[in-house]
Amino acid sequence: MDSDTERNIIELCGHAGKILLESGAETARVESTVEYIGRAAGIDISCHAEMTAIFVDSNHNPTTHLVKVRTCDFNLQKVDEINTLSRQFTANQITFEQLKTGIERIDHAVINFNWPEKILGAGLVSVAPMLLFQATWQDLTLAFFVGIIGYLTAQWAGRVVVTPYFSMGIGGLVIGLLAASLQGIGIATSAQSIIVSALMPLVPGVAITNSLREIIGRHTISGMVRAVDATMTACAIGAGVIIGSLLGHF
Repeated sequence: MDSDTERNIIELCGHAGKILLESGAETARVESTVEYIGRAAGIDISCHAEMTAIFVDSNHNPTTHLVKVRTCDFNLQKVDEINTLSRQFTANQITFEQLKTGIERIDHAVINFNWPEKILGAGLVSVAPMLLFQATWQDLTLAFFVGIIGYLTAQWAGRVVVTPYFSMGIGGLVIGLLAASLQGIGIATSAQSIIVSALMPLVPGVAITNSLREIIGRHTISGMVRAVDATMTACAIGAGVIIGSLLGHF
């Protein structure tokens, strides 16, 4: 295999790993997927992934391909599509050119839900814990709308302010303020139940799950980075709720 072909394969493997890591895949998945693609293409590839960079090289070539990564929001659909392409390529169901085209398409695709679906999803997620609390129908309905308002506020703050974790704090503040105010004026029965339920769209559940999987898989550095990020997000939400609740009581 000539050096240009080998370099193209290594670069494509790094590109695939970059998409996976930026979309929220754990480092073990990134490394295994990249190595599977390389072996299927005829190169014995080694991959080492961290939260900010991916290192890819072949075992008989001293050159290392470095890909800088900026972790973004979670997009598990992109992770699934990259995994599907890698499995098809490994099974010889698609060619290398088709794999390259597919990875380019996924990288440039804007995979997202529309706003009506997001709003409805936030409301339904906010309602689910209320069923466990055996709340009244009135509190359940209030949790639906408070959860939506808190989610939309967090999304708006994330677009306006670039400071990390600030948007989640603002979302928690609005939820705490609304819940405490509704209880204060006698409309809601339990502000605490509404707060716990309405916070569900903001909780970093995927980040917490991935951090535990990283630590269990002995990827300690990546796991601790994800855990600290999830903890900071939770602290921002908690601080916002406390401030909002105090303002609501006043």
